[in-house]
Amino acid sequence: MQEEVTGKTVTLIVNGAKMSEQVFEKAVKKFLEEIQKSRQPKIYRGKQTLKQLASQNAGLANIEISDKNIKAFTHVAKKYHVDFALKKDTAAEQPRYLVFFKSRDADAITAAFQEFAGRRMGREEKPAIRDRLEQAKEQAERKPEHRTLDREKVKTRDRSVQR
Repeated sequence: MQEEVTGKTVTLIVNGAKMSEQVFEKAVKKFLEEIQKSRQPKIYRGKQTLKQLASQNAGLANIEISDKNIKAFTHVAKKYHVDFALKKDTAAEQPRYLVFFKSRDADAITAAFQEFAGRRMGREEKPAIRDRLEQAKEQAERKPEHRTLDREKVKTRDRSVQR
């Protein structure tokens, strides 16, 4: 009986040592991976500052955009995975907004702008909801009232059992 308990105790200790060794090994691997990640420079994606974009050693190109379209363009640019930076140019009376992007992303920017312009045109062609509501109100007012308001609703229920 004593030998059996001693044997189980020894196997428990050995298994515990193996598990702690595995846990320690995984922790060391994770630590080394984190060190490797921290040594590599962070690569920024999507909207970023002009300094971050310029530090990626890619030629920059820019286009002008109005302040009303910034949010909509940002959405489309994220869809096309374009790295870009917005810069406000306050030299003129009305501030201009410039979108800087990598020169090699020119094709993606072109596609993004085509989709963006298509969306803008689609919105302009569609009448506003308030205008449609006004038209519906006018039509309702112009309609002749041929309905009688004192019409009574009568509910009839037939509870007879049919066989």
